[in-house]
Order: sequence, then C-alpha cells, then structure tokens
Amino acid sequence: MSIKLPKLAIIGFGAMGKEIMLQAEQLGYTITDIFEIDNLIEPRDYSFDVALDFSTADAVLSNVKILAKIKKNLVIGTTNWEKQFNEVKSIVEKSHIGVLYSSNFSIGMQMFFKIVEYSAKLFNEFDDYDFMLHEVHHKRKIDSPSGSALTLGKIILKELENKTEIVTETMHNKISPNSLHISSTRGGEIAGTHTIFIDSIADTIELTHRAKNRTGLARGALYAANLIFNKTGFYNFADVI
Repeated sequence: MSIKLPKLAIIGFGAMGKEIMLQAEQLGYTITDIFEIDNLIEPRDYSFDVALDFSTADAVLSNVKILAKIKKNLVIGTTNWEKQFNEVKSIVEKSHIGVLYSSNFSIGMQMFFKIVEYSAKLFNEFDDYDFMLHEVHHKRKIDSPSGSALTLGKIILKELENKTEIVTETMHNKISPNSLHISSTRGGEIAGTHTIFIDSIADTIELTHRAKNRTGLARGALYAANLIFNKTGFYNFADVI
C-alpha cells in the first residue's frame, strides 16, 4: 500500500530551498509553488497541502498569518524567530492548522540532541567537569550562533544545575562558572559542525555532529511534512520523531 505524499510549497529558495526541491523530486513529491522575495505568498487559494518555510526569521510571522487564513499546514525550518514564538503558537492554535518546527530537521542531529541531553544528565553530579560548545558553518550563513547550537545550549542548561546562562559573545575576560559559552566560526564551505566539549583537569570528552551536506536537513524536512500532513496543532520536531 503506497503512502499518499503531501503536495508541497517551498518558502525561501536559497540553498536549503533548492536542496529540498532536489530531494523532493528524487523521492516523488510534487512541488506546486515556490515563494521568494519577488514572489511572496498571498492570501488566496493554492493547491499545496504543506508549505516548508526556510526563508528568514523576519518573515515567519507574516507567513504564518497568511497560511492560517488559507488553512494550509507548515513546516518551519527558519531559525531565530523565537521572539514571535507565543504569537505564532496562538495563531496556529486558533486557526486549527498544523505547524511543525525545528532548528534542525536532520534526523542525525535530532539523535545528537538526545545524546547530549543524556551526557549532561550523567555529568550533572560531577562538578570537576565543565561544558562548552563550538560550532562552525560556511561563510554565507546569516545567523550566529546557529539555531542548533542554541538548542544544544538550552538542552545542557536544562540538565546541568551549575549552568544558568548562555554566553555567545567572544570572551575577553574570565568566564563565570555558571555560564555556558557557545562560540562560532564562519568560513569556507563547511555544511555545519557542532562540538560539545566536556572537560576536566584529568580528561576531555568531545561529542561532535558533522553534517556532510544539506541532504539530511532536506530529507528530514520532507519527513516533517509527512508528519504534519492533515494534522492540527503546534509541535516541536524533537517531540514527535
């Protein structure tokens, strides 16, 4: 028995949008619409079932309002839109559409989130060990630190009692013991590398997720579209896979 695939629209046709289209074509999805800066989505009827938004943080709220009006479901892969989180959630719930969001749709990264969460739980009782995080991305990446790095930071803060804040700026002095430092490097063509350092006077443990390309992100976003197809509600990808 074949599974019915949702018809898709892509919002934002940068590198991720193009990779999603490539993977969608290989997996048998139909892309009905592509929206970008010179072809914005409008409050009218479309034939797609689920839109995948990989545009910009500033555009997310506007896109959600339009999709709510036309009763279309949405996958949000854009990062750093959390300032509008409560408003977006309220719109979704009042309009009875379905939205699935994540800072990273890679299945491998989602498993990495779980590994880091478990590691932080293990080390919570041992004050000799300190946590820090470094991420590296290609020279075209707009946001810094990455959305995935911030998600990892929040996971660590949740599990470590001695960490209460995230610091993302370059440190020019001694760091507070309760601060989790997230540092970033931009350059070259690196798809994305995130490393957690768990360090003590005796040893160092490094946990690294290294993306080889955007394939995993795109295929994960398509999987997310399947999950939210014909559903209602507001979901974090990490909670439903």
